[in-house]
Amino acid sequence: MNTAADDLRINAIRFLAVDAVQKANSGHPGLPLGAAAMAYALWTRHLRFNPADPTWFDRDRFVLSAGHGSALLYALLHLTGYDLTLEDLQSFRQLGSRTPGHPEYHHTPGVEVTTGPLGQGFANAVGLAIAEAHLAAIYNREQTIVEHHTFALAGDGDLMEGVASEAASLAGHLALGKLIVLYDENLVSLAAATDVTFTEDVRERFEAYGWQTIGVGPAQANDVAALDRAIAEAKADTLRPTLIAVRTTIGYGSPEAGTYKTHGEPLGKNMEATRTALNWPYAPFEIPAEAAAFFKEVGARGAPLQAAWNDTYAVWKAANADLAAQFERARDGVLPAALPWPAFNADNGAVATRDAGGTVMNAIAAALPELVGGSADLDPSTKTYLKGQGDFQPGSYAGRNIHYGVREHAMAAASNGIALHGGLLPFSATFFNFLDYLKPALRLAALNEIREIFVFTHDSVFLGEDGPTHQPIEQLAMLRATPNVIDLRPADALEVLEAWKYAIQPKTGPSVIVLSRQKLPFLGDRKADVSRGAYILVDPTTSSGQPVAPDLILIATGSEVHLAVDAAQLLAGRGHNVRVVSMPSWRLFDAQDESYRLGILPADVRARMSIEAGATIGWSKYVGERGIAYGLDHFGTSAPGGAIAAEYGFTPQHIADVAAGLLANV
Repeated sequence: MNTAADDLRINAIRFLAVDAVQKANSGHPGLPLGAAAMAYALWTRHLRFNPADPTWFDRDRFVLSAGHGSALLYALLHLTGYDLTLEDLQSFRQLGSRTPGHPEYHHTPGVEVTTGPLGQGFANAVGLAIAEAHLAAIYNREQTIVEHHTFALAGDGDLMEGVASEAASLAGHLALGKLIVLYDENLVSLAAATDVTFTEDVRERFEAYGWQTIGVGPAQANDVAALDRAIAEAKADTLRPTLIAVRTTIGYGSPEAGTYKTHGEPLGKNMEATRTALNWPYAPFEIPAEAAAFFKEVGARGAPLQAAWNDTYAVWKAANADLAAQFERARDGVLPAALPWPAFNADNGAVATRDAGGTVMNAIAAALPELVGGSADLDPSTKTYLKGQGDFQPGSYAGRNIHYGVREHAMAAASNGIALHGGLLPFSATFFNFLDYLKPALRLAALNEIREIFVFTHDSVFLGEDGPTHQPIEQLAMLRATPNVIDLRPADALEVLEAWKYAIQPKTGPSVIVLSRQKLPFLGDRKADVSRGAYILVDPTTSSGQPVAPDLILIATGSEVHLAVDAAQLLAGRGHNVRVVSMPSWRLFDAQDESYRLGILPADVRARMSIEAGATIGWSKYVGERGIAYGLDHFGTSAPGGAIAAEYGFTPQHIADVAAGLLANV
């Protein structure tokens, strides 16, 4: 049985949340009413945090995967002393407020990751736990400086989503013992009770994944002592992640408690009845003095915890000066003063860009220890394995190669969590066409401008015989339409090198490096100005070598750039003056000043043609109304790459013929 003081404090959380929803006339009151007791037990008895410093490195992480219940998190943040005012809660879901409808990282102090799309927070939490395990293995010595838990609160909807299943399977295999998920098992989703769609035994499923599971029945769902014991039991098992299934009542205390009607609508006419049922006589947004003082004291516990950690860190730093310098540099997102970048030339540069990417990654890996990641069971194909850096596995968490298995969505979402944890620079890799499987996580990475790197190989129809199921057509257009994504499609080994130099920069990302399966020619020693998005690769000259104004510009990306170069030579033989522009990044080119952009694409050269083996949508802004966007607006076919190139006209001769036709009609 709870004490009266416990019930008062739990109700303070509940009503601060539902009052915010009511004032906004928008939101989800059911979860805060039902889950407040478990959140109270966690935040007041177990969670290590310091509201005065939300970025304290060794804090526990809390992820509200069921992000529609954001008002619950905002209530906890305000009550425990984060920089989130009562006025912020009164502005819930309003324009410009710090309390948006779903929690947003970088927007609200104390929010660790952006959640809302169900399952994403769960998978982010797996990434946070991976980061903690790896950093602990790397940095802990006689003193322990990395030792914290990752907690998540997830609902039925989270556990229905496939990304959560992928992530849970991965976490069980990896034996992430410091990952604890509180499952708000209220058996209700937005449209109905879950018995119309979701009748599996969730605990048995998670046990099959390798998790410890603990049940808290409906009679104990609001019992702080029972919840406290469950969390303590979860923390005691250091060899398995834990799912604590708490059979809560959605909309607890409301006349419509236990039904979907309390999920996504303000309490409205039921507000007063709910206040009466829970013995809450206080005005909206009023916090009883005893509850306010208690939560303030809970928040104040963080300062001495952090001070003790600071003392331990000082001793550790004195004993491990070089390691401390590495830790602080990576924590702060600062690159080493120099990195051993490889050099490419005519002798070693005629390779598939995926091979060049692997060369670059392995050249810098030892000097950039924060670079960690892996692929969706495709290391031999994506060339992203870090040689000699070990595998991240149970018992060897110091390894830097994470084997995600065939789980693209969980891979990307976990990578987001690794990046947001701090201290690491993650990458993830798969075939470009399988971007479809991970797009929701990439979108959230873009929304938050997370510094991480996505490597996509097999980037066009020219991958060949695997056919249209594997040949990406629309993916580049989708990436370019997504705000904040840095698109990088390099044309040869030298551009791959420059793409990686850009992608690892602080405060950059997410960066997407799109690479070829097939071998590409080396395009010559030059300043490959990838960081500016586009540059002049070839410019016309007179027979004596004097520059001459172009009458045609060929613009290409990736594996089609060398076709543009060859076509330009054919056109020169016909008396045309052709400029070839390599444009590895639309995003970076669009960010340049007007003088640079006009220097690359002069307004008075109206004959322009883009060449890209993908969807042509969007190219009109570069080729203009009189230009030609030459690409593929249909799916590919199964055949050798050379046969596909001939079939679809991606040959120097055909490109030259199309361009000549353009010149004849401009």
